Amino acid sequence: MKNLLLCQNVHDLSGLKKLAGDTAIYGMSSIAGRFLNWWLVPYYSHMFLPGEFGVVTNLYSYVAFMMIILTYGMETGYFRFAANSDDKKLVYSTSLISLAFTTISFLLVVFTFSQNLAHWMDYDSHPEYIKWIAVIISLDVLTAIPFAKLRIEGRPVRFACLKFINIFVSIFLNIFFLSICPWILESNPDSGWVNLIYDESIGIGYVFISNLIASGLLFLLMIPEFKVSFRFDKALLKKMLWYSFPILIVGIAGMINQNIDKILMPELIPEEYKPMEQLGIYGANYKLAVIMNMFIQAFRYAFEPFFFSQKKSDDNKKSYALILKYFSIFGFVIFLGVCLYLDIFKALNIIDSSYYEGLKIVPIILMANLFLGVYYTLSLWYKINDQTRYGAYMAMAGAAITLIVNFAFVPMFGYMASAYAVLASYGVMMVTSYILGQKHYPIDYPIKRIGVYFVVSILLYGLSLFNQFESPILYYACNTILLLVFLALVWKFEGKELKQYLPKR
Repeated sequence: MKNLLLCQNVHDLSGLKKLAGDTAIYGMSSIAGRFLNWWLVPYYSHMFLPGEFGVVTNLYSYVAFMMIILTYGMETGYFRFAANSDDKKLVYSTSLISLAFTTISFLLVVFTFSQNLAHWMDYDSHPEYIKWIAVIISLDVLTAIPFAKLRIEGRPVRFACLKFINIFVSIFLNIFFLSICPWILESNPDSGWVNLIYDESIGIGYVFISNLIASGLLFLLMIPEFKVSFRFDKALLKKMLWYSFPILIVGIAGMINQNIDKILMPELIPEEYKPMEQLGIYGANYKLAVIMNMFIQAFRYAFEPFFFSQKKSDDNKKSYALILKYFSIFGFVIFLGVCLYLDIFKALNIIDSSYYEGLKIVPIILMANLFLGVYYTLSLWYKINDQTRYGAYMAMAGAAITLIVNFAFVPMFGYMASAYAVLASYGVMMVTSYILGQKHYPIDYPIKRIGVYFVVSILLYGLSLFNQFESPILYYACNTILLLVFLALVWKFEGKELKQYLPKR
C-alpha cells in the first residue's frame, strides 16, 4: 500500500510539473508574441502618417470582432466536449466542418459584395483591403480548432513554434516590404526581382499583405492537423452551439470594450477634425500601454489554475486576498514605471513626433487595464461557484458603458472620450465584481490598503506633471525619487510580510 501511495504521489507530481511546463510554454509564446508585435507600433509610427496608421487600427478592429463572431465560442466548446467524449475525433471533425462551412460562406459573401462593403466602411478606393482582411480572418479562424487540438493532445512545443513562425514571418515581411524593398530600389532602380514583387503605390497595404502571407504559411504548416477522418454529428453540433453561445456573447461584449471605439471613431468625429488621423494617434498610443496587458496575461496563466486547485483548501480565501493585494501593488508599480518615464518615448524617438500628442492617453489606458486585471482577479467567485452567467452580465454592462460614452462624447472630445470610456467600463466591471463577490463568496480583501496605494500612485503621478526640469538627468532623477517613495511606502506596510517570502541566506 505504501508503495502504491508513493507511486501515486510521484505520478501526481509529474503531472503537476508537466502542467506547469506546458503553461509556461503557452504563456511565453503568447506574451512574447505580443511583445514582438508591439515593436511594430513604433516602426509603423515612423513609416506612416497618423491618418494612414488609422486605417490599420480601424481594419484590425474589424478583424478582432469577426474572429470572435466566426469562431462563435467553438474553440471552448471543443475543449469542453472533447474532454468528456470517448470519440474525440468526432468532436474535432464536427467542430472543424462547422467552422469551415461558416468561414467559406463568410468569404464568399465578402468577395461577392466587397465593393459594397468597402463603400459602407469608407474604403471605396481600396476594396482590395476588404478582401485581404477577409482572407486573413478566414485563415486564422480555420486554424483555431487545430491549435486547440494541439493543446488537448499536450503538444505545447509545436503550438509555440507555429505561433513564433507566424510572428517572425509577419515582422520580417513588414520590414522587407516597407523598408528593404524601397532601400534596394533607391540604390538600384532597375532591380528586376524587386520591381516584380514590390509596388510603391500599395503603401500601407503591405501591412495586410504581410499578415496575409504569414497566415497563409501558418495554414500550410497546420495541414497535418487537418488530416482526419471527416465525420459530422448534427446532434453533437447542436449541443456544442448551445454550450458555446454564451461564450460568444461574452466575447462580443469584450470586443466592444476593447475595440468598438476604433470602429466608431471615424464615424463619430466630424470630418473637419480629421477622424482617421485622430484614430491613428489613439491606436498607436493605446498599444504603448500593452505592457500592462502582458503582465495581466502572465498573471492569469498562473492564477486561474491556482485558484481552482486551492478551492478546497482551508486557507484559500486568505491566499486569494493576499494575491489581489500584491497583484495590485505590482500593477501600480508598472503604472508609475511607465508614466514617470513616458517622455523616454520622445527622448529616444521610439515613436514619431506626429504621435506625441496622444501620449496623454497612456496613463488612462494603463489604469483601465489595471482595473481589468483586478476584475479578473476578483471574478474567481463566479467561476468557483459555476455562476458564469454573472461574467456575461458584467461584460455586457461594461459594453453598454463603452457604447454610451463613445456615442455621447467622442463627437465633442475625440479620442480622449474613448480613453475615458475604457477606464469607466473596466472600473464599473471591477467594482461590480467586488460587490457581487462579497455577496456570493465573501473574501476579506485588504481594500483599504489597496485604496491607499491607488491614491498614492495617482498623487505621485500628478506631482510628476509639475516636474519642469529641462535637464533630462534632473527630470528623471526627480521622477525616480517619486517611484522610490511609492516603493518605500510599500516596504513600510508590507516589508515584514514580504520578508517571509524572500529567500533566506
